[in-house]
Amino acid sequence: MKNIMFILALCLVGCSSATDSVLRIKTEPVNANKIQVLNVGSFHFGATSDANSVDFDEHSQANQQAVKDIAILLAQFKPTIVCLEFLPQDMARINQAYQAFLANPTRLDTHYGELSMLGFDVARLSGVAKVYGIDHHLGYNYSLGDFIENSPELENAVDRQTYLQLTHQPFLHYPRLAELNQRFEQLSLLQQLQLTNHPLMLDHSLNTNADKLFYVGIGDGFEGAEQAAQFYLRNMKIYTNLNRIPMTENDRVLILMGSAHTAMLREFIRRSPKFDMVNTLDYLTP
Repeated sequence: MKNIMFILALCLVGCSSATDSVLRIKTEPVNANKIQVLNVGSFHFGATSDANSVDFDEHSQANQQAVKDIAILLAQFKPTIVCLEFLPQDMARINQAYQAFLANPTRLDTHYGELSMLGFDVARLSGVAKVYGIDHHLGYNYSLGDFIENSPELENAVDRQTYLQLTHQPFLHYPRLAELNQRFEQLSLLQQLQLTNHPLMLDHSLNTNADKLFYVGIGDGFEGAEQAAQFYLRNMKIYTNLNRIPMTENDRVLILMGSAHTAMLREFIRRSPKFDMVNTLDYLTP
């Protein structure tokens, strides 16, 4: 792939060099002795129980074509293993759907949103015989801080100011990202995924889903940290599921999950003696 300084703003809108600097991501050299990983985050294309959702018509012809175009870009990574946000125990059912798609790939499978639309098509283009599920379900209350704020009888005794800033002004120090995020639904699908996979946006996903709870607690308790720990535990188990898959250093692993999981897996993979993570934005560049 291109060894470039990726400038997200040039793909989205023109802006001054002063604000562009925060969006530049340098491609790091890969370690040939490690298993290469392309770690891709996405919003959910269909219905979702997540707190935040994006208005996306997965049945429109234009969106179907946009997904196919992005699948071609990601398939340039040439993955030998494709991991999706499915439970391992559902792999037989999911691979049955994948095989049905392989038999008739003209129209994308929308049943599982981005996982079957984008994930299945990347796997097909890569000649992968089956896909893997690495998800693990574990509930936690990421709205605990909001519950405390809306309960007159309760008081956040840790750091209310920082919690409220992360809730209401998450891009306080990054106005360019704030502007792009505000008009997220006006961007093309490719631009949306470029923005979603920007490192600062992945940090935002971690703050939104867990880390802002480190600033929440009642009295001398650790209620926020305990809920955040459940999010971390879920992703630790997802990472463990990844490591259950037999693979060698000749394999190339593509992971497609919701961006909060992508952000957390990034932390584990980045310091792993086993894996080497490629720059996702390199593969989201036409």
